[in-house]
Amino acid sequence: MKKYLIYIILLLAGIVIGKFALSGETTQEHSHTAETTEKSTIWTCSMHPQIQQPEAGDCPICGMDLIPAQERTTELSSNEFRMTENAMALANIQTTKVSEGTASNTRLKLTGTIEPNEKTNAIQTAHVGGRIEKLYVNLTGEEVRKGQRIALIYSPELVTTQQELLTALRMKESQPELYKAVRNKLKLWKLSESQIQQIETSKKVTNKFPIYASVSGVVTEKMVEEGNHVMEGGALFKVSNLNTVWASFDAYEKQFSQLKKGDNITITTNANPNEQIPAKITFIDPVLNTNTRTVAVKVALKNADRKLKPGMFVTGVLDTEISKNTMLTIPKSAVLWTGKRSIVYVKKASTEPVFEAREVTLGNAIQDRYEVISGIDSADEIVTNGAFTVDAAAQLQGKKSMMNASKDVSDETKTKKDITFDASFEKAFQPSIKAYLALKDALVKSDTKLSAEKSEAFRKALEQLTVPQRKTENSYWAVLHKTSKGINKNTSIEQQRKSFQIISNHMIELVQHFKIFDQKLTVQFCPMANNDKGAYWLSDEEQIRNPYFGDAMLNCGSVEQVLGD
Repeated sequence: MKKYLIYIILLLAGIVIGKFALSGETTQEHSHTAETTEKSTIWTCSMHPQIQQPEAGDCPICGMDLIPAQERTTELSSNEFRMTENAMALANIQTTKVSEGTASNTRLKLTGTIEPNEKTNAIQTAHVGGRIEKLYVNLTGEEVRKGQRIALIYSPELVTTQQELLTALRMKESQPELYKAVRNKLKLWKLSESQIQQIETSKKVTNKFPIYASVSGVVTEKMVEEGNHVMEGGALFKVSNLNTVWASFDAYEKQFSQLKKGDNITITTNANPNEQIPAKITFIDPVLNTNTRTVAVKVALKNADRKLKPGMFVTGVLDTEISKNTMLTIPKSAVLWTGKRSIVYVKKASTEPVFEAREVTLGNAIQDRYEVISGIDSADEIVTNGAFTVDAAAQLQGKKSMMNASKDVSDETKTKKDITFDASFEKAFQPSIKAYLALKDALVKSDTKLSAEKSEAFRKALEQLTVPQRKTENSYWAVLHKTSKGINKNTSIEQQRKSFQIISNHMIELVQHFKIFDQKLTVQFCPMANNDKGAYWLSDEEQIRNPYFGDAMLNCGSVEQVLGD
């Protein structure tokens, strides 16, 4: 009996010990699981869902406590990053699968400006040297008619020759050849027969002679002022006949094969987008512009009603035959441009909002889509709406993005060659940075006239660079110089800001590689600019003063990067 009692006690003790052991193991396992879950939690801000951090803390924007967002269930590569479902919903981020299709007949869209027809340009000159006493045409844009008096000139040579004429007139019978030679001399100076006869009849020397327009047209450039001295043949005005004008477009290399002289093209203007002007391609420049990698395409347009004014923005659309082969295409809204690079964001997992920046090579523009040469596959899912917001999230998490591309974002193991500039170039470029900042401040004030002046100052600062310095990698100088011309007194503040956005993108990409700065610069971003697609700019202060909205939304934006700190 005692023996059985001992067995029972030992059995009960074993059960109790086993229970405690299993309980401890379960508790330890549960604790480990909880710890793992806690470690994999993403912390975000309820007011700024683009903020995502691996641990609890304060929001770097507003200072609010971060809250748990979601648990990580997969490991991410160095180029991948997550966004919260809340951030996706607030930013209305949409994705779509890359599609395949054919485009045997499609439309090619070109943008350009109205220019005077070079064939009708003329220079009004002074036919005799002297001093301009009076101008009867004083404004650029004035219309002149052939034979119209445009100026008065005092010419010592003309005074002397008149005296010679009166002397030769008295000796006409004895020296007819001398008389004839003096008259011919006056005719070479464009004096009419009636003017010469007036001198002979009055027998008086005229000190001031009128200059008459030799062509009809519109004054496009005034080259003299009253009191200026001019040489014989010196230019007074540049005159263009605007009864015909050119629509001038820039076509890129990949578009050459689709264009030929005589092709039908339909042109519309920003001023009157509902009016379509049918025309034909008149001229294709045989020489490639090596700075912009484009050729000029010109279309002659009749302009008797003068609706088409030089400097106006125009769009040209023509039907082209591209290819009957299957191709990948993506919406234009999916592409982020930065210099020569084109970036799209690929959603890596169908069940999680995990993204990766991918560099793509694009082909032809096909209406509202681009042909994709390389970089993505037909199985990829890409961001088509809200790409700038996704890019901002990538930057905040320190991932590869549009603004952070020291490596090729499409391949982790393949590094991109860093762009480097020597110290002399960086130092020489500092005045251009200051001129850019002045242009930014003018746009903050929404002052079109001041913006035009500052844009011209920016362009002049660029022109101070030597020719070798202008030939920087990615053709920065050429793009900046050309785009700055779009900010002029004839353009609206909206058009000026569109040009400024292009300038800003190239300025940021350029100065990010600098080591020398005269002052600290910040890269700032407004998600609501550019029709809610977002836009960047450079500033010399951390306070947000938005050049894309001015007083309407002066403080909209955030500091994305600090340079020269």
